[in-house]
Amino acid sequence: MNEAEHLDRLAVERTRLANERTLLAYVRTALALAAAGAALSQLFPSHTPLLVVAWLLMVSGAATGIIGTRRFLVARRAINAGAAK
Repeated sequence: MNEAEHLDRLAVERTRLANERTLLAYVRTALALAAAGAALSQLFPSHTPLLVVAWLLMVSGAATGIIGTRRFLVARRAINAGAAK
């Protein structure tokens, strides 16, 4: 393996790691949104406007997790396809 191939392989590996870090950021954000929603619903169980906000936060957390996972999978597929060339 020559030096250029080695550098290319390292660049692909850095890209894979960056993709994983991005997924972890999505997961962290999703968990924070869901936890904030759950906390609001527990602290103010009878206050209807805050319950709506709590549910919106929990749904936003779930959506963020789904979007982040999908983005990770699409990027991983593209990285692997590019690395195979």
